Amino acid sequence: MTPTVKTHTLGCKVNQYETELVRQALCGSGYREADHEESADLCVVNTCTVTNEGDAKSRAVIRRMARKNPGTRIVVMGCYATRAPEEVAQLPGVVEVVTDKRELPDALSRFGVVDMPTGLSSFGQRQRAYVKVQDGCLLRCSFCIIPSVRPHPHSRPLDDIAEEVRRLVDGGYREIVLTGIHLGHYGVETNRGRPKSQWLRLSHLVDHLSQLPGEFRLRLSSIEATEVTRELIDVMVANPNRVCPHLHISMQSGSDAVLRRMRRRWGSKRFVDRCTLVRERLDLPALTTDIIVGFPGETEQDFDDTCRAAEQVGFSKIHIFPFSARQGTPAATMPDQIPPAIRQRRAQALAEVEQRLRETYCQKLLGRRLQVLVESVDEEGHAVGTSCRYAPVISPAQVESGRFLNVVANRLEYGQLIGSVVH
Repeated sequence: MTPTVKTHTLGCKVNQYETELVRQALCGSGYREADHEESADLCVVNTCTVTNEGDAKSRAVIRRMARKNPGTRIVVMGCYATRAPEEVAQLPGVVEVVTDKRELPDALSRFGVVDMPTGLSSFGQRQRAYVKVQDGCLLRCSFCIIPSVRPHPHSRPLDDIAEEVRRLVDGGYREIVLTGIHLGHYGVETNRGRPKSQWLRLSHLVDHLSQLPGEFRLRLSSIEATEVTRELIDVMVANPNRVCPHLHISMQSGSDAVLRRMRRRWGSKRFVDRCTLVRERLDLPALTTDIIVGFPGETEQDFDDTCRAAEQVGFSKIHIFPFSARQGTPAATMPDQIPPAIRQRRAQALAEVEQRLRETYCQKLLGRRLQVLVESVDEEGHAVGTSCRYAPVISPAQVESGRFLNVVANRLEYGQLIGSVVH
């Protein structure tokens, strides 16, 4: 009888990619993905530890897998498994804890995997696919636990990535999202000892992938302002129909005092200046970001500085995170912890700023021609998708998912652009 497998992913885009790689390795070695209500012989859980809540959710998923799949063997991987392997090993059903992703081929060989794939051939029932190009982070932001569980920088060979993108595009995926633990450090560890003229950087990768044939577009996931180099901007300018005019640049705070306590590398002025340069070079780009509110010691003036910096940049979307003390990080034991009520009040105030900025940006898109990737069809048969500039769009065109549409945005309703198709 063919053995069955189930997988579950918690956390980031990189985790989603790595789970899919493991699933394809197992299915390519004789396993069959179990139906929804079917008990699986093997379960793989890819965990997250970015917050204490991530740990708790990971434990809950493992226990639920053991309960709903009696007698199953559970393999646990991911950042929580790396941080607390002994704790994970005590959970019901766990037979293998993978503490280092570099050990995955050996770990999976014990479950029948002979050949570990070097990349993906598909990415589930989606229209976009994530491609992991880099792993590891060398930074030491005071609020983040990830560098302690993914400390080894590693960049995949450029040719391997290009071949993977070719396969995915040939398989019908129309948007390729390049992702990594520290995306902007792609190639950095390979450059030691090389003359600068031979360095490999993210800009080289994006430029190389932009030349591949096929109907697809590239999008970059989260990147640091320090790595939005002039060379990267040049590549985006040179390939406007291939690289989405959208950058998710992590700000975290607009207060220099808070940024210093966070151990961030740039002050707020340099951050705003780099975003201004992007706006000057690209055609109405979407700039999105992450902001932590209520970081230890954050004053009302610090928070006002953050709101002002967000206004200056003109973000089209802000992911807002009330500070959550992550055990094991310096920020967790800093003095002047902000009470939960104040954190929530500031988060709500920033959400109001975010809504206003998002509407302002979307208003600028009215009358513009946008490339929209159709991701679903609503009850009325209208195409629903995401534009190249990361704004949600609805069009009355009746087409199937996975198609590109050229849409002119006519109006804005409830945060979504309504547009008509241009042939």
